[in-house]
Amino acid sequence: MSNLTSTTGADAIDEAIARGIDFDGSQIPDAPLALYHKVMALEAGRQRSGVINTMRSRIVRIGAKHIPQAELNQLLIDANFKPLKDKEIAFYYGT
Repeated sequence: MSNLTSTTGADAIDEAIARGIDFDGSQIPDAPLALYHKVMALEAGRQRSGVINTMRSRIVRIGAKHIPQAELNQLLIDANFKPLKDKEIAFYYGT
């Protein structure tokens, strides 16, 4: 964890990438960094569909790693988002 203060939180990965140093202190090779920067530049130029859609997408993508399916589905509904779609359930929960 050389030169990093934390490996937790949403910014930890971005900070490590900016430094070019992985959490174990090793240098991130040039080829993966170059490809990452190329893809991120393409993403930066992509037209967005809306903040609410992106919020829901992020909630599902990240929430599925931490929250059981039924609970995440109810949280979405309680927050006035659409419930989990069948394809999301299959992808994130493998059912």
